[in-house]
Amino acid sequence: MEALFGYLFIFGARIMDVSLATIRMLMVVQGRRKYAAIIGFFEVIIYIVALGKVVNGLSNLGNVLAYALGFASGNYIGSYIEEKIALGNLTAQVILNDNDQGIVNELRENGFGVTVIEGQGKEGPKNLLTIMLKRKDLSKLHKLLASHDKGVFITVSTTKLISGGYFAKIKKK
Repeated sequence: MEALFGYLFIFGARIMDVSLATIRMLMVVQGRRKYAAIIGFFEVIIYIVALGKVVNGLSNLGNVLAYALGFASGNYIGSYIEEKIALGNLTAQVILNDNDQGIVNELRENGFGVTVIEGQGKEGPKNLLTIMLKRKDLSKLHKLLASHDKGVFITVSTTKLISGGYFAKIKKK
């Protein structure tokens, strides 16, 4: 019974420290150094305690398996948590198949700031939309665009800093 609790402790500790590592890396990429440092402090404490338990019982295959399973599970759970908290900003570049102003108006009515640039595609004139948004609003943007044009071309990239311009709260429906 004691061995089982040891395995569960190692497994749970690895889930926690790897999940924290995932969130810490997100904070580093976004320039949130203070949060990254605080998370890193707790992450490394948990890591050292779990590693110590494994190293002290290295001949115990259960410890090694619990450590490895905790690491794998921590990656999965950490990425899930990171996806759900959806911190940060994005820039979406959208190329419309038609130059209908309706989708631009609908996006603006729903709180998205949209800049329209006229361009030339292989098949003629195209409108390129540049949209700055919070990461948590990406699914709403996709739904609005898909309801207008199933063949819309969208690229999304992470944006570290947004200064000035129009960046309103997205209306909830």
